[in-house]
Amino acid sequence: MKLGFYPGCSLEGASREYNESVMAIAEEMGIELVSIPDWNCCGATAAHNMDKELSLSLPARNLALAEEAGLTELVVPCAACYSRFCATQHELMHDENLHKKINGIIEKEYKGNLRILNVIQFIEEFIIDKLEDKMKFEFNKKVACYYGCLLVRPNKVLNFDRTEDPQTMDAVMKKLGADSIDWAFKTECCGAGFSVSFTEAVGRLSGQIIEDAEHRGAEAMIVACPMCHSNLDMRRPEINKYNKKKSDMPVIYITQAIGLALGIDRNKLGLQRHFVPVKLKDFKPYAKKTVVENPQKMEVE
Repeated sequence: MKLGFYPGCSLEGASREYNESVMAIAEEMGIELVSIPDWNCCGATAAHNMDKELSLSLPARNLALAEEAGLTELVVPCAACYSRFCATQHELMHDENLHKKINGIIEKEYKGNLRILNVIQFIEEFIIDKLEDKMKFEFNKKVACYYGCLLVRPNKVLNFDRTEDPQTMDAVMKKLGADSIDWAFKTECCGAGFSVSFTEAVGRLSGQIIEDAEHRGAEAMIVACPMCHSNLDMRRPEINKYNKKKSDMPVIYITQAIGLALGIDRNKLGLQRHFVPVKLKDFKPYAKKTVVENPQKMEVE
């Protein structure tokens, strides 16, 4: 099976471990992810604050290139890239004049026939049904699933399950055998792109997220966004300073969690690249659940 794939800037740079884990679980499931030829930056969190046409043209060119390559479904793991792609598709499909203008700027015809999938949708549709036959270990840990801002908003465009209390990532982790906690900060902002320009704010916002998850007993935080991972993992010194205590709770991508359950080598999943060491171990061997067909009713004398 072949699916279109957009790595974006983060997955080929600072978050290469995310890319490695996505590729590792896709390979394990017999899925070939085909990158968009000659793809460009989507504009991420900067372009739409600077120039409206630029913020639409950058994603539109990628979407047009994907269509030209004959792709019908496109996996976009980065939550920021996914948000920009979906927002662009929504705007162009609802404004004919704007659509024509952007097509003229990119000198390509984007038709809008492409189906865009975030990493959770990719897992739900192409991975989760195969897990039972492939799993080697249960991810028997207490986890906090952190969705952040861009995976769930704007709700009218992305149509995520529940804006304030999403459940899809939790459902995947429960399928892996994890205990997914109910907590208060799963969609709160981590500080996003202020990691360099306003690091203190990132320490405060991310510190509140880490503190609440640990307070509720989480042993690991599960994410699906390179920016969220960077802030929660790399900015741990600032987080520790704000919380006035040291936190060793690791932050891992949901694809890495799946990879661990599948028994994929930790280095192949990029776990060695994290700033906060991922010391999770002692996973229970997975015992496939047997289904008894037409069970006989026990007669009570």
